[in-house]
Amino acid sequence: MNTKRINKVLIANRGEIAVRIMRTLKRLHIESVAVFADNDADALHRRMADEAYPLGNGSIKDTYLNIQKIIDTALDSGADAIHPGYGFLSENPEFAEACRQNNLIFIGPDADTMRLMGNKIAARQVAIENDIPVTFGLTGDLCQIMAQADNLPYPILIKAAAGGGGKGMHIVRKKEDLKDELERASREAEKYFGDGTVFLEQYIENPRHIEVQILADHHGNVFHLGERECTIQRRYQKIIEESPSPTLTEERRQLLLNTAVKLCKRIGYKNAGTVEFIVDKNLNFYFLEVNTRIQVEHPVTEMRTGIDIVEEQIRIARGKEIANGELKTENGHAIELRIYAEDPENHFLPTPGKVTAYHEPQGRGTRVDSSIDGPCTVSEAYDPMIAKLVCHAKTRQAAIETAQHALKEFIIQGLTTNKAYLWEVIKNQDFAENNLDTSFCSTHQEALLKALNESRNNVNVNDIAVSFLFYDFYKKRIENLTENVWEDIGYWRFHSQFTVDVEGQKIPVHITQWDTENGKLTVECLPSPLSPLTSHLTVEHLAHNGHQLKIMLNGKTEIIYCSVNDEQKTIINFRGLNFSCFRADQLNDTTDYSQKENVNDKSTLVSPMPGKVVKINVKEGDEVEAGTVMIVVEAMKMENNIIATAKAKVKKILVIENEMVDNKKQLIELEERIQK
Repeated sequence: MNTKRINKVLIANRGEIAVRIMRTLKRLHIESVAVFADNDADALHRRMADEAYPLGNGSIKDTYLNIQKIIDTALDSGADAIHPGYGFLSENPEFAEACRQNNLIFIGPDADTMRLMGNKIAARQVAIENDIPVTFGLTGDLCQIMAQADNLPYPILIKAAAGGGGKGMHIVRKKEDLKDELERASREAEKYFGDGTVFLEQYIENPRHIEVQILADHHGNVFHLGERECTIQRRYQKIIEESPSPTLTEERRQLLLNTAVKLCKRIGYKNAGTVEFIVDKNLNFYFLEVNTRIQVEHPVTEMRTGIDIVEEQIRIARGKEIANGELKTENGHAIELRIYAEDPENHFLPTPGKVTAYHEPQGRGTRVDSSIDGPCTVSEAYDPMIAKLVCHAKTRQAAIETAQHALKEFIIQGLTTNKAYLWEVIKNQDFAENNLDTSFCSTHQEALLKALNESRNNVNVNDIAVSFLFYDFYKKRIENLTENVWEDIGYWRFHSQFTVDVEGQKIPVHITQWDTENGKLTVECLPSPLSPLTSHLTVEHLAHNGHQLKIMLNGKTEIIYCSVNDEQKTIINFRGLNFSCFRADQLNDTTDYSQKENVNDKSTLVSPMPGKVVKINVKEGDEVEAGTVMIVVEAMKMENNIIATAKAKVKKILVIENEMVDNKKQLIELEERIQK
């Protein structure tokens, strides 16, 4: 294969992967071209690119999945090649073929390989033909599968034949649930991949998920870059990945790696790819699939090997040969944590909205791949992943400790994320001792949420209140609006009694001394439900920079990050955790902010997030039991079941299928109040 020139690359993607690809292109002095939908007009990937072209308004199908529009944009921009990233069109053989037909280099495997490996049914058959272990499998239409429902080896796993990433994947433990889950999985598969075909395979109880990173050139060379363990998942999607696997023995590791290389050689694989396996408790492994693209978790391998996989993709696409000696040996341990806009305390529901403050951790062995670089809006139209935190150290324990420190330094304010939840996962004893499987998040959920609440409760509420009050005084100075702290205080210089609301708890604060020359405050916090004794604190201003305020609190240096949300509440990050605060003494209304609304504890069911109504399972007049799935709302590429919390009767349905709804939009009116 002759070497091809690549001077300009269009990235047919968005978010953090588009930004990550651009960084490599800039280092290689290759021009980058971005495409963006209207709701991404201010996105980081658009701002970072050398050139950027609009895809217009409309759904994902009209924008990032519009093959002809992307091809036309690439040709108009003078691009030589297209990098698809992951998701979207990255594993679409028609897209790869369209690139070839228009003399555009597709940075990835060819269309034939995508067709072969992109369909899990065909991929399983290839594995069987090459003596690679697979689990029991079954495919067919709904009637054919249901005809065999009595004979299936439950539990059964339903999967989308053309997809991945947990979309269209459902566990069925008894025959009675099979039909509904098949229909739901098929609907999701059609929505996400344009193909509603599903297949069934035997579900391995307490499994591990381990995958092998492959690089293969056009000269017959196939190499592995080690394995990654991706066992920690929620909703069948990975949230923590690490390399090497802490589970495999050296003997099983080599067998697994060699099996992945063997398969890719047999199918003539080219470019970067990942061979995924499920591993049982006896370390027997079974082929799952080949992901014909760069993976979300590829930075784990990059941190451990020092190899830029995107650069290698480009070299392979140009036709260069990879010599084994060029690939560095794996060293140490790397771990990746995916930061999502979601609420772990509310079934991991997506939490789109405004980011009011953002700060990435720094330090040796720490890398952040992110879709944002400051205050912005996270749209409900796309996947909820905001960023990936990747840490590397000599040992697994050292990598975990590095990740714990980095998570505390990682500031994301304005919307709920899973950051604190991830911190609890990686400090959990079972995680530390590698006592885990893919059900870890569900089986440990109660303990993890309890630990999360304990971590928050261990932070002294008076420290938070005083830090917030100090920030509130200094806010105008921090924002460069004034240099006179007395102007910030206003008439409060004549009145020293304040009430600070911290997460619904009222904290009375009395200023006993204010040293304006040295920026020092002495206060006493009067008794409150969370702190029954009067406490005395001193706080001193050390420095400020943007949202960051450095103070001395009772002789200890604290760095806090503060920002104000749309409700005019201040979000303060104190010792790695976000707390919502405001000056309760300034309010003129009688709203009880201490009571958090339970949106479904009323005679009306409401949507817990902005999204799209994809299915209504009830009709007016139906009587439903507690736990009945009444409506399905899709948000950020996930389906969320809205359920009845008690026995009730449907009085009125207030929405229709395919309707877009806002957060707390009323969905169904019930005849009587639902009681938990």
